[in-house]
Amino acid sequence: MSKGRFGVPAGVRDWLIAVGVAAALLVTGASGQHAGTGLDLLGYVLLAAGGLALAVGRRAPVPVLAVTGVCAVGYQAAGFDVAAVAYLFAVYAAMRAGHRAVTVAASVAVLAALPLAALVSGLHDTGEAFAQARGALEIAWLIAAGAAGEALRQAEQRADEAERTREETARRRADEERLHIARELHDSLTHQISVIKVQAEVAVHVARKRGEEVPDALLAIREAGREASRELRATLEALRDDDKSPPRGLDHVPELVDRAAKSGLEATLTIEGRRHDVPAAVSRTAYRVVQESLTNIARHADAGTASVRIDYRPQALAIRIDDDGKATPDGVPEPGIGLLGMRERVAALGGRLRAEPRSGGGFTVEAELPLERAS
Repeated sequence: MSKGRFGVPAGVRDWLIAVGVAAALLVTGASGQHAGTGLDLLGYVLLAAGGLALAVGRRAPVPVLAVTGVCAVGYQAAGFDVAAVAYLFAVYAAMRAGHRAVTVAASVAVLAALPLAALVSGLHDTGEAFAQARGALEIAWLIAAGAAGEALRQAEQRADEAERTREETARRRADEERLHIARELHDSLTHQISVIKVQAEVAVHVARKRGEEVPDALLAIREAGREASRELRATLEALRDDDKSPPRGLDHVPELVDRAAKSGLEATLTIEGRRHDVPAAVSRTAYRVVQESLTNIARHADAGTASVRIDYRPQALAIRIDDDGKATPDGVPEPGIGLLGMRERVAALGGRLRAEPRSGGGFTVEAELPLERAS
């Protein structure tokens, strides 16, 4: 439920206004002079109904406009010479909601009906001049209420448009900066890493061809070159992964598990719960959590098996990745950038992430991603 400036829920505030207007109308009707047509009870009911109808004015502005207009005409006909305050509130709400044509048509009808209702009840018999002055005052109040509602509607539209513009500008700048970083990395590092990798490959090949023993340092350089090349390629792909590229999500998780299995890890995927559509942000984050977890297992865990479980729940998506590696509570690895990135992605969706070794050995990553906030 949305809240106003002082933390009062909008629904509660609407009811407070409605009750206040209804009470003011009843007090004014009881203290004022009226024609005494025998319709006093009906008049009081219409006074109260017109005020209380404002409680749902935010959700149903046009029906409330009609109800308050009918009530205003009704209690005038019943002999209560009370200003149509509730109808003015309804005009303001309808104009704020953008129903300009309906509001103008309804107001013209009410303005035409109010003098007739007053004459039928016998309230106004002081002449045409008083009736004209009263009609001008009613028109002025209606114009003021409608103008206030229209002004606030336009102000809210301008604020929304400004917010969208700021978001689009920030997104565009982020995309430009990301592509700039990708170009700089490509131009400055790709060639040098490729040279290191090729030279190490050639040195190892030549040494083995000559029957010489390949130094461990050279093998380490070759492996580091391969790994650096893969990491740089993955980084560049991630930096260039904008809206024009097909996003990776839950549908691509089986590919991650298959790739891990082909690398020698006994990896399994289990889907639990009734599968349903999830927000794109949740799908992408789930993919990244599984991807980073499997990558960490392959690099650091020295594990033989890994299991990925995805549980579709009504309000959240739960992910769990377990391995049987060498991690123990006494030897918790230092959190790296990958784990930090997972935490940031999950936290951005209002979710929770737990990544820690198990008491019996191995490591567990658990993430719970709420669906409502992400949508």
